[in-house]
Amino acid sequence: MSFIGALVPSGDWKTATLILGPVNLGIGPFLAECINFIVIAIVVFMIAKKVMGEEKVEKK
Repeated sequence: MSFIGALVPSGDWKTATLILGPVNLGIGPFLAECINFIVIAIVVFMIAKKVMGEEKVEKK
Protein backbone atom coordinates (compact mmCIF):
# COMPACT_ATOMS: atom_id res chain seq x y z
CA MET A 1 0.00 0.00 0.00
CA SER A 2 2.65 2.47 -1.02
CA PHE A 3 0.12 5.12 -2.07
CA ILE A 4 -1.34 5.18 1.46
CA GLY A 5 2.11 5.03 3.06
CA ALA A 6 3.01 8.26 1.29
CA LEU A 7 0.11 10.04 2.99
CA VAL A 8 1.15 9.02 6.51
CA PRO A 9 4.32 10.76 7.75
CA SER A 10 5.58 7.80 9.85
CA GLY A 11 5.19 5.40 6.90
CA ASP A 12 3.42 2.69 8.93
CA TRP A 13 -0.17 3.42 7.97
CA LYS A 14 -1.75 0.55 9.92
CA THR A 15 -0.76 2.14 13.22
CA ALA A 16 -1.57 5.73 12.25
CA THR A 17 -3.45 7.84 14.78
CA LEU A 18 -5.15 11.20 14.56
CA ILE A 19 -4.63 13.36 17.63
CA LEU A 20 -7.46 15.79 18.40
CA GLY A 21 -6.59 17.44 21.71
CA PRO A 22 -6.82 14.78 24.43
CA VAL A 23 -8.36 12.20 22.06
CA ASN A 24 -6.31 9.75 19.96
CA LEU A 25 -8.24 8.19 17.09
CA GLY A 26 -6.78 5.03 15.55
CA ILE A 27 -7.55 5.67 11.89
CA GLY A 28 -4.94 3.20 10.63
CA PRO A 29 -6.66 0.01 11.82
CA PHE A 30 -10.05 1.32 10.64
CA LEU A 31 -8.64 2.16 7.20
CA ALA A 32 -6.98 -1.25 6.95
CA GLU A 33 -10.23 -3.05 7.79
CA CYS A 34 -12.18 -0.93 5.27
CA ILE A 35 -9.71 -1.82 2.51
CA ASN A 36 -9.84 -5.51 3.46
CA PHE A 37 -13.66 -5.44 3.43
CA ILE A 38 -13.81 -3.80 -0.01
CA VAL A 39 -11.34 -6.29 -1.52
CA ILE A 40 -13.18 -9.29 -0.05
CA ALA A 41 -16.58 -7.90 -1.13
CA ILE A 42 -15.39 -7.46 -4.72
CA VAL A 43 -13.99 -11.00 -4.84
CA VAL A 44 -17.19 -12.51 -3.39
CA PHE A 45 -19.31 -10.50 -5.85
CA MET A 46 -17.24 -11.69 -8.81
CA ILE A 47 -17.43 -15.32 -7.66
CA ALA A 48 -21.19 -15.12 -7.09
CA LYS A 49 -21.72 -13.53 -10.48
CA LYS A 50 -19.70 -16.29 -12.15
CA VAL A 51 -21.45 -19.10 -10.26
CA MET A 52 -24.94 -17.79 -10.90
CA GLY A 53 -24.21 -17.38 -14.62
CA GLU A 54 -25.78 -13.97 -14.77
CA GLU A 55 -26.21 -12.89 -18.37
CA LYS A 56 -26.80 -9.49 -19.86
CA VAL A 57 -30.41 -8.43 -20.15
CA GLU A 58 -31.42 -7.60 -23.69
CA LYS A 59 -34.23 -5.27 -24.68
CA LYS A 60 -37.03 -6.75 -26.70
